[in-house]
Amino acid sequence: MSTAIDPRPLYLDALAWVDLLFARVRPEQMTDPTPCPDFDVRALLGHLVATVDRGRVIGDGGDPLSIPEFLTGVPDDAWRAELERAQAHYRKVWSDDELLDRPVVAPWGTVPGRAAVLSNLNEALVHGWDLSAATGLPAEPDTALVEAAFAVARRTIPAAGRGGRVPFGTVVESAPDASPLERLANWSGRNTAAWRR
Repeated sequence: MSTAIDPRPLYLDALAWVDLLFARVRPEQMTDPTPCPDFDVRALLGHLVATVDRGRVIGDGGDPLSIPEFLTGVPDDAWRAELERAQAHYRKVWSDDELLDRPVVAPWGTVPGRAAVLSNLNEALVHGWDLSAATGLPAEPDTALVEAAFAVARRTIPAAGRGGRVPFGTVVESAPDASPLERLANWSGRNTAAWRR
């Protein structure tokens, strides 16, 4: 699947869902904790925007580490505009179909372009769950979108050897009633049960 599908529509759908979350974050929530222990809500917003910017730089053939881990200095009422700016630049760079099979340099090594986009898809959905959990915003993106991302994640993010070169926490067993998004977050090391409201 990861070598055959065009992951760009999936990623852009994930970003559209994240955009809806950005629109509903309240100013008083900006300093609330999130499932990412190093990020409060404001930093998580900045990280989500930065991942889109890093994806653009990867497609442009630049150094993704030239983009900081999270964007700062953005007024609290301007985060959605920043995300939309980043998406517009991303779309332009990745509009070239040939880029999907061209080698690109990602933070974890040289990979085909489509693998870089698939990594961004996982980032958007899992960090979107983080944002939903931290703010109490109801969030469940399209099931087909999450299931496609989860199928890729199970094949590309090993369950063993987490930490270090595999920058994910230990896989967490999903609750029997876990949603598709929770299951993806569990695979990425999130203890979703601890954040249920």
